[in-house]
Amino acid sequence: MTSDLIADLVVILGTGGTIAGTATDASDNVGYTAAQLGVAQLVSAVPSLAARRLETEQVAQLDSKDMDFATWQLLAAAVARHLARPEVSGLVITHGTDTLEETAWFLQRVLAPAKPVVITAAMRPATALQKDGPQNLLDAVAVALDPGASGVLVAFGGSVHSAGQVRKVHSYRVDAFASADGARLAAVEEGQVRWLARLSPAEPPLGLPAIARPAAQWPRVQILLNHVGADGGIVRALLAQGVDGLVVAGTGNGTLSNALEAALREAQAQGVRVVRSTRCDAGPVTSSADALPSAGASGPVKARIDLLLALLDES
Repeated sequence: MTSDLIADLVVILGTGGTIAGTATDASDNVGYTAAQLGVAQLVSAVPSLAARRLETEQVAQLDSKDMDFATWQLLAAAVARHLARPEVSGLVITHGTDTLEETAWFLQRVLAPAKPVVITAAMRPATALQKDGPQNLLDAVAVALDPGASGVLVAFGGSVHSAGQVRKVHSYRVDAFASADGARLAAVEEGQVRWLARLSPAEPPLGLPAIARPAAQWPRVQILLNHVGADGGIVRALLAQGVDGLVVAGTGNGTLSNALEAALREAQAQGVRVVRSTRCDAGPVTSSADALPSAGASGPVKARIDLLLALLDES
């Protein structure tokens, strides 16, 4: 017996962020408090969404600079639960911009969903004179309903980016996100999604059991930066505190000062996993038999997530 159920429902999960922020002065785009409005309020502020079949759920209410492992666990479980419902076409997640790219990559690695999970946000609070949140939310719903969409995507400023490529590239402008190598996937124009590139095949999902360990027991993975005068002091301080993994954002093609590399090799010899990325905005770190392990084309924050998940899987 076949079901006549139509998959046209979009579930919108709220986590807070600037998109849900408020300020006392409508002309103030920076002196606001994030995560003040619920996700249902955000939806009701976009009248044209009333024509869509939507559900909302408040998973968290925080400024994304304070995103944590426990909230990631809750969010991943909520996403998986709704994706399993046959009537759901896709999901939208409202989020803060500061750590959006990290959450996007985490969800892609853990769930690798066949249905679209579209993360959106805003650079201006909900009380701003020219707020960007409502349009971004409207666009995200359009992407979640588009038959060409799949996986974890970011809809922001009229563009659609993949979880693997998206990065925050500006601290203030409303077009704050870009794809690392310029390859945005699509544009959203008056509610229509125009695809510009093909989605890359997704790696198999790690699954929720991979992140089931209590958040307080997750491995400790830190990010370091190579720069003029970089030495090994921070590495040795982290070793003394019991770090489990280190991602170093090297200069250029992952290059490191002699002093910093020596300290990282000491850490490696003591059983700490070390991965080498780049502080450049785009481009890979090429592998070499004589160099510390490469993160490939992943930037430092996404390389940290990869290492974190690898350490969880090994423990």
